[in-house]
Formats: sequence, C-alpha cells, structure tokens
Amino acid sequence: MKTIKIKLIALLALVAFVSISCNNDDDDNDSQQPQTIVAIAKTNSNLSSLVAALEKADLAATLNSSGTYTVFAPTNTAFTAFLQANGYANLNAVPVPALKEILLNHVLSTKVKSSEIATGYVKTLAKGSASTSNTISMYLEKGTGVDINGGKTNGGAMVTTADIEASNGVIHIVDGVIGLPTIVNHAVANKNFTTLVAALTYNASSGFAATLSGTANSPFTVFAPTNAAFTSFLTETGFSGLPAIPANVLETTLKYHVVTGANVQSSALTNGQVVSTFAGQNFTVNLTGGPKITDASNRVSNIIATDVQCSNGIIHVIDKVLLPKF
Repeated sequence: MKTIKIKLIALLALVAFVSISCNNDDDDNDSQQPQTIVAIAKTNSNLSSLVAALEKADLAATLNSSGTYTVFAPTNTAFTAFLQANGYANLNAVPVPALKEILLNHVLSTKVKSSEIATGYVKTLAKGSASTSNTISMYLEKGTGVDINGGKTNGGAMVTTADIEASNGVIHIVDGVIGLPTIVNHAVANKNFTTLVAALTYNASSGFAATLSGTANSPFTVFAPTNAAFTSFLTETGFSGLPAIPANVLETTLKYHVVTGANVQSSALTNGQVVSTFAGQNFTVNLTGGPKITDASNRVSNIIATDVQCSNGIIHVIDKVLLPKF
C-alpha cells in the first residue's frame, strides 16, 4: 500500500511538472510572436525620430494595425540630416501634409524581404502633387546591398539592416530619409539612363536639367530613351558623341521627348493620338501591336516601360531617340 502511495505522489508530481513546462513553453512562444512595425520601432532607440514622425503625421495607427507593409525606416541620424538639409529647426517645424507624403514614400503595400528584392521599380504609398491616382515610384537596385533611388547623394538611401520581421510586414533600416523623387532623380538612379542624364546636363546654360527637377511648367511627361537608344541615335546621325551634337540640335531633341503641363499615364494614351511636345513639334502614338511613337521624321520607337511616377511628372521608357525636324 505504501509503495502504491509513493508511486501515486510521483505520478502527480510528474503531471504537475509537465503542465508547468507546457505553460512556460506557451509563455515563451507568446513572447516570441512578432510585434507590429510601430511596436518594433518603439523598442529601437535609433528609430525614435521615425516613431515621433509617424505619430505627428497620424500614420502610427496604420502601421500598428493588421495589414502587410514594407517599411524602409530612416534612423535618427538620417532624420537629423533631413531636417538640416531642408532648413527645419526640428520635426515639429515640418508641415504635416509634407511629412505624411515623405513618410508614405518609405512604405510599400506588400511585404518584400531582401531576398525578394530585384532591381527595378516598385510603388510606394506616396502620391506627391503630379498625380491624384498614380503613386510615387521607387527604384531599387540590388547589388551587394540595396540602393534606393540612387542612394543618399541623389535624395535616396541605402539599406543598412534588412529583414526585421513584424506581424504586419517587414522593416528595412536605411541611412537616409528618402525624398520624393523628381524626374531627374529617377533618371540619375537608373543606370540605363546615364546617357540621357549626360545629355540633360551637358549644356548647363540650357537649364534643362533644372527645369525637369522643378515644378515650373510641371507636371511633365517624359519619354526617356535608354543608353542603347542613344548609341543607335549617334550611329544613325553620324555624331561621334554628345559633344559633337550642336547645342541647339541637342536641346530641341531633348525637348521633343517632353510634354509640359500634363502627367499622362499609359492608360490615357490612345491609338492615333497626336502629342504636342515642349519642342513645339508633335509626334503620334500608335497602340497596334504594342505602344509605339512615330516621330516627325517618320521613325518608330517602342514604349518599353511605363508609368514611372515622379513628384513632378511621369516617365515612359522608349527604345529609340525621337528625332524632330530641324
């Protein structure tokens, strides 16, 4: 009888031990559950400025709720540099509407881990002033790391810490506050446009690069030739390089790729549409067999990418330089 009693006590002790262990495991699992993006940011002292900015712009509740987001999170140092560069005494001096757009420019509506990032364009939640419907594009360049919109020297940033998991998405910490990109910012960010950028800045006296960086005559719609398009153009025209092109010819050619006062999305292009350009000459859009442009010299260029939204306009990529009449 005594032996049975001892065994019963041992069995009860074992059951109690297992029960306590299971409860502890449950507690551990609960503590390991991912927190929301805002909750994680609040535990990181290096993101306190971001938290304050989100609260000021009334965005903390959004990023603290259910959903799926990717947030490129600037550090306190990045915010300090942003405030100094823009002449703000502190975060409270930034107008709320401007701050909200800047912050939304750091957010994607889907979860994108670093392993899923590919070089190319994604859409942020910011709108800017050029369009009421199309959100601002972000250019991600995947190399040994991830550059955003060409890095800090171009108003962008670089990812310094990736893949902080949250219950409602993922955080990538970045070293700069990402500004709303202009047409020139986006052209500089994409290495496929290095010749276009060189052409825009070659004759500084024309002020054309400054024009496409600003808001006067904006929004702009730019049909942007790739590097390969410029190479073919130089071969076709017999010019040895950009320096060999007369300044007036280069300026007129560049202006022929620009529509002023309109943010024309690809959905607004129609077959046979005649488009008036900044150069004072027209070209014609054709949609049969894919979107194309027939220029004043009756040459055809294919539109190979569309709707890169900038703060002051929109870019569509073309595979041939358009040639106006001279």
